[in-house]
Amino acid sequence: MMKKKFLKYSALVTGLFLLLFTSCNDLDLAPTNKFTEDNYWTSPEKANMVLSMAYSQMLNSGNFFSNEALSDNIYEGRGSSSEKAISSGQADASNGRFSGEWQSCFGGIKTCHTFLENVDRIPDMDETLKMRMTAEARFIRAFLFFRLTTWFGDVPLFETDLTLSESKEIARTPQADVLAFVRSELDAIVTMLPTKDEYADDDKGRITSGAAIALKARTYLYSNDWDNVVANCEKLINSTSYGEYELFPSYEGIFLPENEYNDEVILDLAYVPSLRTWGEYYDYAPLSVGARVNALAPTQELVDDYIMLNGRTIDAENSGYTETDPYKNRDPRLSGTVVYHEFEWKKPDGSTQTIYIKPGTAPDESAAVDEYKGQGTNSTATGYYMRKYYDPQSLASFSSGLNLILIRYADVLLMYAEAKNELNQMNESVWNSTIRPLRERAGFTDTNALAYNSEWSNSDLRNIIRRERRSELALEGLRVFDIRRWRTAEDVLNGYPHGAQYGDPAIDNGYIRLDQRKFNGERDYLWAVPQSQKDINPNLGQNTGY
Repeated sequence: MMKKKFLKYSALVTGLFLLLFTSCNDLDLAPTNKFTEDNYWTSPEKANMVLSMAYSQMLNSGNFFSNEALSDNIYEGRGSSSEKAISSGQADASNGRFSGEWQSCFGGIKTCHTFLENVDRIPDMDETLKMRMTAEARFIRAFLFFRLTTWFGDVPLFETDLTLSESKEIARTPQADVLAFVRSELDAIVTMLPTKDEYADDDKGRITSGAAIALKARTYLYSNDWDNVVANCEKLINSTSYGEYELFPSYEGIFLPENEYNDEVILDLAYVPSLRTWGEYYDYAPLSVGARVNALAPTQELVDDYIMLNGRTIDAENSGYTETDPYKNRDPRLSGTVVYHEFEWKKPDGSTQTIYIKPGTAPDESAAVDEYKGQGTNSTATGYYMRKYYDPQSLASFSSGLNLILIRYADVLLMYAEAKNELNQMNESVWNSTIRPLRERAGFTDTNALAYNSEWSNSDLRNIIRRERRSELALEGLRVFDIRRWRTAEDVLNGYPHGAQYGDPAIDNGYIRLDQRKFNGERDYLWAVPQSQKDINPNLGQNTGY
């Protein structure tokens, strides 16, 4: 299988690259003499080692999950991480996440440039293979520049490797120009990339033409350019020219290891047991099933956004919701995402274990470890644990080789539905090809939850679609970007997030009041240029408010 072979290369080359890419200036990251000598670029296998390294630098599991802690989906109950400083409004230009994001992206761009500027050295390399691998490297570079400009706005843009002196003088490029470059790169490489169905089994997981189209759609989504969102999504919805994608039949099954590379997955991060793994669930899962502590936990605000099986929100008239039995008759995706009181946890052997979270309800001491005991303890700070992305095949300490999905077809349908509504083009046909199949796959059967209502206003539909995005894509690292592009972050990230109704009845109706969050709408939609980089290169300037 491709990911096993591919990541062996990555594991071998990582240590050497880390030695070479060590510098005080992240834009230069030191010369790569050993990788530019003729005696290195002697075979496609060696080129693939460098490309594998670039794949591994697209994103890491830590940021994949901690991005949720930057949104209103997740609360960080232990420690004082860089993300905690950001969410509490205390971050400045020295924040470690700011510098880490900058460094990891430019490190990956450096790897791509090393590949692109040296692959032609390989003698007698098959031209079709070279073209495809070059397209993969250009996609990764575009992905990383998009990641940078999404967080920082204006960022240095360069298409070839920089010298040390150049890296100390380069200025930031306007965000519009960075986005134009990203989109032009995706346009240029889309015909150079195979579809997912054209790859051999050993190469499953490589970047495809469908991934190029989907990423381009996302770049327009984050710019609220609805016409171009529609145009790109339709290339995947109404055609198989870029690969045939469809919803996987089981919502829970999308995230299970036996279903990796299913027809819903468009782009993911590849992991392999023992070779390249991630272990964040050691600090996310219930303690009684083997977790160490609970660091990140879902909020009550996330739980409250899951609708009832009858399609109504929990605060709607005749919804059937009751605080005494709050998880009954809810959107089935809730139980595929969040662990709540008396949740039936599926164990690797097929049996189930009841998770007791409400204080004083556990039948014995071993089960009581999951109970809410207040903030700052080992158990959940919110009264909830995470479920999505739990890997039943994980090794000791939840070491997992499960792939992490970056783009899936459900997101394409949601992008399309949102764009059509913003263009005042939402109708029953669009609804039945987007929101309805997502809800049917989730397990809804009530007509009121599935049918389009012609009396809904544009604003009604906007709320429905945004809630649908949250419920469908929760804990997949995307919520933070949604609330930023909607410009609602200053509303949902200011004030007190909450946990389950296990708190003081006199405060917020008993819903646990968590640490206050702060978001400055005049500053926090962009991150600070890292102070360490600004000290080296004053031409980088700084974003407003830092």
